[in-house]
Amino acid sequence: MITPSQCRMARAALQIGVRQLAVKAGLSSMTVTRFENGHSSGAPDTVAAIRLALESAGVEFIPENGGGAGVRLAKPQP
Repeated sequence: MITPSQCRMARAALQIGVRQLAVKAGLSSMTVTRFENGHSSGAPDTVAAIRLALESAGVEFIPENGGGAGVRLAKPQP
């Protein structure tokens, strides 16, 4: 599971817009926007599609570990 703020942070790290993420995830841009704005908690399949799209683009999600949930760009594999 990812949070709406992690989704926004991931897009910022990748320098992509809502429309680009929606295309990568196979969703409508309105669905992504509603999730990011907290107007929808997102169906499990929707959140999974968003997460997979962002991870395949090079984002790693950092779980809540006392310092807050976050994201980072994955280190390229040699």
